[in-house]
Amino acid sequence: MYKNYKNWVLVTGLLALIVVALGAYTRLSDAGLGCPDWPGCYGFLTVPKHEADIAQATQSYPDMMFETAKAWKEMIHRYFAGTLGLLILALFVYAFLKRQSPTTPVKLPLLLLLLVIFQAALGMWTVTMNLQPLIVMGHLLGGFSILALLTLLYLRLNAKPIMGGDAGARRYFGLSLVALSVLIIQIALGGWLAANYAAPHCNGLPLCSNAQPFSLSSVFQLPLEHGNYEFGVLSQQARMSIHLLHRIWALVTCIVLALIMWRIYSRAYSQKIKSCAVSVLVVLFCQIALGLAVVHWHIPLSMALAHNLMAAILLLTLIRLCYYLKART
Repeated sequence: MYKNYKNWVLVTGLLALIVVALGAYTRLSDAGLGCPDWPGCYGFLTVPKHEADIAQATQSYPDMMFETAKAWKEMIHRYFAGTLGLLILALFVYAFLKRQSPTTPVKLPLLLLLLVIFQAALGMWTVTMNLQPLIVMGHLLGGFSILALLTLLYLRLNAKPIMGGDAGARRYFGLSLVALSVLIIQIALGGWLAANYAAPHCNGLPLCSNAQPFSLSSVFQLPLEHGNYEFGVLSQQARMSIHLLHRIWALVTCIVLALIMWRIYSRAYSQKIKSCAVSVLVVLFCQIALGLAVVHWHIPLSMALAHNLMAAILLLTLIRLCYYLKART
């Protein structure tokens, strides 16, 4: 039964990755308001398909343009997210029932359950508040957080710590947390960029070719009291500045992670720690290459989606390294 639970956690983690990908696809294809209500779609449990239902939907939401393709993208994302929530609930119930067992952690499943409930609320507010950027960014970070915690839970259940730890690399656990913090900031900046539709507002490499000057104050400007935030409401200068700051911090992230990973790799004794550090470096450079390609080819959907997924994978590889640096028998 315990082996089945570990496999269950793995399947839930893979589903969380799919949900993150579907969320990114929904956002990148401008389908975030494909269904203007929650949890249904135009007052129905599924996407309206009959002419009478579509007419009723149009009448109920006269300010919205009903598009079947966008509505299905949004609802499929919700169906997968709902399934993920049920699986996490089941994981918590099992952990609670087996709470006397030292091999079954309870705090992580409880934290996951609380987070997925809050994530559902953010999903509702994303729609009902018409893609308010702060809510959209929080929803994106919530998805990444669920994926990260599921990975940590799987490592707790399945991974074997290094005997005695790794004396050469163990003292760099603090530095690995610094690297993790820098990466989380970069992911948050990417979420802020996406929430404000700032991706197309900085052309050229390595700097923006736009004429407006960079404005740090406008980056953290909170757009409030707008009826609808779809396609963004900030000025051209603000969105260009958001994009440029994301690029600048990407460079900082690349340098910090590369230096720390090299330090850990060169001082580690165990092959497991070395391979974890190399994995982070490989995924990091793939992510940088994807970022450059996205800008160079003017944000093709497939590359932008891959860029989002690679960010999630980079986060998971770094969490794996942090776990092995900390855990010991």
